[in-house]
Amino acid sequence: MSVGMRVDGISVNGTAVKDGNSAEAIALAARALADGHLVGLPTETVYGLAARADQDEAVAGIFAAKGRPSDHPLIVHVLDEQGARVFADDLPPVAHRLIEAFWPGPLTLIVTRRDGVAQAAAGGQPTVGLRSPSHPVARALMAACRELGVQGLAAPSANRFGRVSPTLAAHVAEEFGPGLLVLDGGPCEVGIESSIVDCSRGHPVLLRPGVLTPAQLEAAAGEPLRASDRHAPKASGTLAAHYAPRARVRLLSSEALQQALAAPTPAGLAVYSRTDLPAGLSGVLYRHMPAQAKAVARELFAVLRELDAAGAAQIWVEAPPVEAAWDGIRDRLSRAAAAFAAPEFDDLENS
Repeated sequence: MSVGMRVDGISVNGTAVKDGNSAEAIALAARALADGHLVGLPTETVYGLAARADQDEAVAGIFAAKGRPSDHPLIVHVLDEQGARVFADDLPPVAHRLIEAFWPGPLTLIVTRRDGVAQAAAGGQPTVGLRSPSHPVARALMAACRELGVQGLAAPSANRFGRVSPTLAAHVAEEFGPGLLVLDGGPCEVGIESSIVDCSRGHPVLLRPGVLTPAQLEAAAGEPLRASDRHAPKASGTLAAHYAPRARVRLLSSEALQQALAAPTPAGLAVYSRTDLPAGLSGVLYRHMPAQAKAVARELFAVLRELDAAGAAQIWVEAPPVEAAWDGIRDRLSRAAAAFAAPEFDDLENS
């Protein structure tokens, strides 16, 4: 992995985080990517760990840095549909309709991969995930990369594999240290990863929920979304256990949470819920969960990281409402909790 390097005589060791609104920083990052190095970049969803997608050796650096299995595919970020066609063998009509509706934005499309292109980024699969981010820093960087002949960036979330995704530049620096150049674009506006729709099999299939609801996606696609099945290609962020902090995450219904808090609570407990703690309860870290899904998505990963940093041993989270707007949040929390599934909590979690 090449994270500590010099580009045109400018060292990017030491002060790793640079202002993403700086033309000099954009040029530095674009040159680093063109030369096969890794860069942390902001998107509207989460921060990504980027490498040029057309160079398998550069992409291998992502897998090594994250500790991610090389057969677990990465999403390739492109500037526009023109960039997508560099990596896609075909963009079927449904994919084109979704691109028209949601690009640039928090939507990844799985399509048939052009032979001989981005094989490492695709985890060796015949399909590839493509997304066009809307964050202005990401778009400025990709435009600068295009000028240097780089048409797409493989960029999974900039964290160690399976851990909490970063939504601030500081989170990325904490994960990978001062050797990695990181462009600071401020807090991520969306806060959870993109929706993923498989368009490679003749009908659209929702592989991962995000902030876009199924109704929004179906309206743009012009046809119903099917549920994922055993024939679906591998896709980012779809493992059963993922997005986990160091603390044990417990996802509880509102009633189960109140019952658990009425009993003696364990040391190092943190709670993230829409309802207040019982009166008189002390020794528990508490963060209030907003009532609106988009607000929760925006802060979710930052809250998990904050509670981890505060020394929480367990984080009890009030389960989100069973409504389409909350699907992406419920998905991330369920996977975070699955990393620490324990039989003694079954009654609480299923009540």
